[in-house]
Amino acid sequence: MRDIFDLPGRFWRGNLHTHSTRSDGALDPAEVCRRYKAEGYDFIALTDHFVGCFGYPIVDTTAYRTDGFTTLLGAELHSGAMENGELWHILAVGLPPEFMPGNAPGFRPVAGQETGPELAARARAAGAFVAIAHPQWSGMTLADARSIDAAHAVEIYNHGCEVGAARPDGSALADLLLSEGRALTLCATDDAHFTEPDHFGGWVMVRAEQNSPELLLAALKAGEYYSTQGPELRGITLEGNVLTVASTAVLSVIVQGAGSAAQAVHGQSMTLSRQRLDRFQGSDWIRVTVIDSAGRRAWSNPIANWQHVAQE
Repeated sequence: MRDIFDLPGRFWRGNLHTHSTRSDGALDPAEVCRRYKAEGYDFIALTDHFVGCFGYPIVDTTAYRTDGFTTLLGAELHSGAMENGELWHILAVGLPPEFMPGNAPGFRPVAGQETGPELAARARAAGAFVAIAHPQWSGMTLADARSIDAAHAVEIYNHGCEVGAARPDGSALADLLLSEGRALTLCATDDAHFTEPDHFGGWVMVRAEQNSPELLLAALKAGEYYSTQGPELRGITLEGNVLTVASTAVLSVIVQGAGSAAQAVHGQSMTLSRQRLDRFQGSDWIRVTVIDSAGRRAWSNPIANWQHVAQE
């Protein structure tokens, strides 16, 4: 595992899940990009719904790139039914413009269309960063999630699903997959439609040498990022059995692992914390969540085989 805080370059702020008038969003692509740039974002992916009723859009946002702001092409893909009978939602960032549509005329499954796992695999093969979108909102089962073996990531937080449904979470499902040995990262997103206050609430901080689509996409696939609602992670180090976390001021630093393995330290305006990891000897992975005084969170990506990493 590479220490993302020690890599060349810097962190770039981006939203990976955004909609426009090219599907069911309220704002046209130019205005969506303008607003994210004005809010201090370094990049976004416009991910309109890739279904026939909207013309299977992979929106060309290259015209909105500037010296300080860039875009990644993508879409929210749909095809086939989950166990609850509803359509799959799969986030694909970095799709080529010529990505072939399937048979998804709208937001209901139809006979004979490719399955969600097949569509996810096709997107990954085409070069996309693939994430399981809003599993709590979708009513996704563990069996559903297991079937998407092409996923790079799970949305650990979806701001639109928090605002509109109070179902933003992907942590429980992600932790179960991690405990089964899946190599996954965790992304926070907006899922912004601008039809309600569903924007600027969750984002990724991607470590790369330049704010370019190619380097950002490569870093996302490599897991060289963390996710946040506001707090900044500034360092996570393992020395023997001790985990040190540096951040902006927070109230809680929580370490999570397999099963019930979890522990926390709490305080006021903490910027550095240390915890022994005796409780995690039976877990092959750990991850970190920090919470600030406003209740906002930041999430590290999982550290797999952490005991081996600690000995390096």
